[in-house]
Amino acid sequence: MQERKGNRKYDKQFKEEAVRLATEEGRKVTEVARSLGIHENLLRTWKRKYQEDPAGSFPGKGYLKPQGEEFRKLQKENANLKEDRKILKKALAIFSKHPK
Repeated sequence: MQERKGNRKYDKQFKEEAVRLATEEGRKVTEVARSLGIHENLLRTWKRKYQEDPAGSFPGKGYLKPQGEEFRKLQKENANLKEDRKILKKALAIFSKHPK
């Protein structure tokens, strides 16, 4: 029975080197993919992602592209501000009550 090749993890360096071999050295994608032991469609996907955004491609697990990181930061700040506003509303309600 053959071992399953799916779900393997490749680091950023491996992906960039594979893309470099397929683009700069003028080798065919199928040839590079076979020599590296990966599927040619996977290499084509890496190549497309790299061409779209060379600096931000392959951020790694748990890391986001700069735009995504900024968006996550703003969401967190927004949640904190909403919580602060909610607390201030409660405090205002407590202090604005007239003593009897």
